[in-house]
Amino acid sequence: MLALTTRDRDAIVAACIRALPNEGCGLLVGASDGVVAEVVVSENVADSAKLYEIDPKVLLQTFRRVEREGATVVGVFHSHTHTEAYPSPTDVAQAPDPNWRYVIVSLRDVPASLRSFRVIDGQVNEEVVQVAP
Repeated sequence: MLALTTRDRDAIVAACIRALPNEGCGLLVGASDGVVAEVVVSENVADSAKLYEIDPKVLLQTFRRVEREGATVVGVFHSHTHTEAYPSPTDVAQAPDPNWRYVIVSLRDVPASLRSFRVIDGQVNEEVVQVAP
């Protein structure tokens, strides 16, 4: 399960909308149990509507900071600008960590939809997203 506050969910969706026409992206920081404590927005350095790449500076700074603070990066989020919120073959191939959550925001419809997945050995498994105030 992935647990987000309403504020964090809204921040993820807003970051994805602001990135249009490109995909938006960022990191999720929190605890290994899937409770998100912070959303870290990144520029999509791929500058693409079909691919995303977290800015390497954001990655490095975030990993160093969470290590000092005793937190962890629990996942990544990105948007699909014209397709459903489900991992593409590229998303699955680029999924670096089986412990991470892969949150996808579909901007195809209004309102945007947000779903979370685990990708383990190429297998995609959706998980429940709990949003609380």
